[in-house]
Amino acid sequence: MPLRIFVLGSGAGGGVPQWNCNCPNCAGIRAGTVRASARTQSSLAVTDGSGAWLLVNASPDLRAQLETCPALQPARAVRDTAIAAVLIVDAQIDHSTGLMTLREHTKPLPVYCTPSVHADLTTGYPLLRVLEHYCGVDWHPVDAIGEEAFGIPELPGLSIEPIPIPGEAPPYSPRRHRPAADDTIALSFVDRASGRRCFYAPGLADWTPRVVEEATRADCVLIDGTLWKDDELAARGASQKTGREMGHLAQSGRGGMLDHLSKLPGRRILIHINNTNPILDEDSPERTRLDDAGVEVARDGLEIEIG
Repeated sequence: MPLRIFVLGSGAGGGVPQWNCNCPNCAGIRAGTVRASARTQSSLAVTDGSGAWLLVNASPDLRAQLETCPALQPARAVRDTAIAAVLIVDAQIDHSTGLMTLREHTKPLPVYCTPSVHADLTTGYPLLRVLEHYCGVDWHPVDAIGEEAFGIPELPGLSIEPIPIPGEAPPYSPRRHRPAADDTIALSFVDRASGRRCFYAPGLADWTPRVVEEATRADCVLIDGTLWKDDELAARGASQKTGREMGHLAQSGRGGMLDHLSKLPGRRILIHINNTNPILDEDSPERTRLDDAGVEVARDGLEIEIG
């Protein structure tokens, strides 16, 4: 069977609408005056058809997200899950806090992440240490520096290739603004039978030659759609942080995400979309520009087949 990807959450940190935000998107969704969908925070589920699933990033919205994907709850026992393992691409709060939701797992939770991410999640934000007092953690180091491909035993049809990418360490990390090479990774999910590929990079600060190579090889790209403009947060009055300061490349402007996506042959989907981004408004000129370019905007519940 082909690989299946289920988008549990397509929003950036805070989701859409964000709890404390009154930007045009958030206010419009609440009032019903903007044609846009609510979105939870960034997370995927991936399966090779074996019945087991890999959770990719564990968002703070995980409990609600699991309710939208019945396949993750096969109910083979009183306490049960089809989640075979969790893979974390960085130590950001919106990608890791949901680990606490899984604390009642009936055995040590298999967690795949790089050594730098593991260091942050056992010190500055010690989620993994806390989990040791509940279900326990079975850590599997991901070698992104060596780009060593790996698999999940319960998903024999899936191969995963980690790629170190430009990004940013979390605000609580001692490496903030001085990230290690493996603080942020992208992933290529490869169907072992067909060789077809999906490139996933929810956080991306720049298109390195390696990123270009991997994205070009992919049949489908799920990539950072956080901001339309680098100074978007300031323009909306939400923050003075730029996209680049947060480790995200904006879609518009010379050298922006759209310039790079226009050169790719496969399916192109933006994910990890911030609540301020005008592409969320399906009637906006920015969304029309994406539609004309054949670039999709991920939504919660989107299902993708690779294979």
